Amino acid sequence: MRNSTQVSFFVLEAFLDVGLVKYLVFLFIMCFYVLTLFSNLLLIVVICVNRTLHEPMYLFLVSLFVNELYGSSGLFPLILVQVLSDSHIVSAPLCFLQIFCLYMYVNVEFYTLAVMSYDRYLAICRPLQYGAQMRAGKVALLLAVSWLLPVVVITVMTSLTVSLRLCGNVLDTLYCNNYSVVNLACSDTTTNNIYGLVYTFLVLAGLTVLIVFSYLKILKVCFSSSAQTRQKAASTCVPHLASLLNFSFGCFFEIAQSRVRMGGVPAALRIILSMYFVTCQPLFNPVLYGLNLTKIRVICRNLLFHGP
Repeated sequence: MRNSTQVSFFVLEAFLDVGLVKYLVFLFIMCFYVLTLFSNLLLIVVICVNRTLHEPMYLFLVSLFVNELYGSSGLFPLILVQVLSDSHIVSAPLCFLQIFCLYMYVNVEFYTLAVMSYDRYLAICRPLQYGAQMRAGKVALLLAVSWLLPVVVITVMTSLTVSLRLCGNVLDTLYCNNYSVVNLACSDTTTNNIYGLVYTFLVLAGLTVLIVFSYLKILKVCFSSSAQTRQKAASTCVPHLASLLNFSFGCFFEIAQSRVRMGGVPAALRIILSMYFVTCQPLFNPVLYGLNLTKIRVICRNLLFHGP
C-alpha cells in the first residue's frame, strides 16, 4: 500500500518493440504533428487578421483551433519521446500533467462544439434575432465558460486521482489517462466515481441534449424552407456535424479500449485506435473547415498560392 506521491514513475506498456522501424514511426508522427500545428495556426491567423471573418461562428472556430493546438501539444511531444525510448517510462508529475491536458482538451472540444451547435441553431432557425442574441458580450461569455469550467472540473478530477494510494505503476496504454491510473488504486475510489458520474450526467449529458435539440430544430427548418436556405444551412452545418461525429467516434474508441477487455484485438489495431483519438481530430478540423467554408477557403488559397 503506497501513497501516489511515492510512485515516482509510470510504465507505458502499450508500446511495441519495432526495432529500427521506430525511427520511421517517429518521422511520420513528427510530420503529422507539424502539419497539425501549421494548419491550425494558419486558420487562426486568417480569421484574426481578416475583419470580414470577425463573426461569432468564426470566433468559435478560433477557440476550436486553439484547443487543437493545446491538445496536440499536450500529447504529441511525449508520444514522440516514448517512440524513440527503449524503456517507456514517464514521471508521475508528467503523467498527471498529461491527464490534465488530455481531459481538458476533450472537455473544451465538447463544450465548443455544443456552443457552435447553439450558434448554428440561432443563425438558421432565428435569423432575425441572431444579431441581438449573439452580441459580443455573449460570445465572450460562451467562450470563457467553454474554457474556464473545464479548468475547474478537470483540476478537481486530477486532484482526486493524485490523492489516491496506488498499488502499481504499469499502464497498458500509449499515454496516461485517468481511468487507467484510478484502476491502480488500493484505496477507496467511491469519491472519484461519484464525481465522474455526476459530472457526466449533469453537464455532458446536458450538452448532448443541447446539440441534439439544435440539430433537430435545424432539420425541421431545412425541410420546410427553400432550397437556398437548405444550401446555406448545409454549408455551415455539414462541417460541424462531421467534426462532431469524428470526435464522438474517437471518444468511443478510447472509452471502449479502457473499459472493455481487448485481449483478442491485435496490438497494432489497439495502437491505431488510440492514436486516432489523439491525432485525427486536431488535423481533421482545420482541413475540414478550411476546405468547406468558402470565405476561409478563398482567403487561404490567396494567401498560399497568390491566386485570384
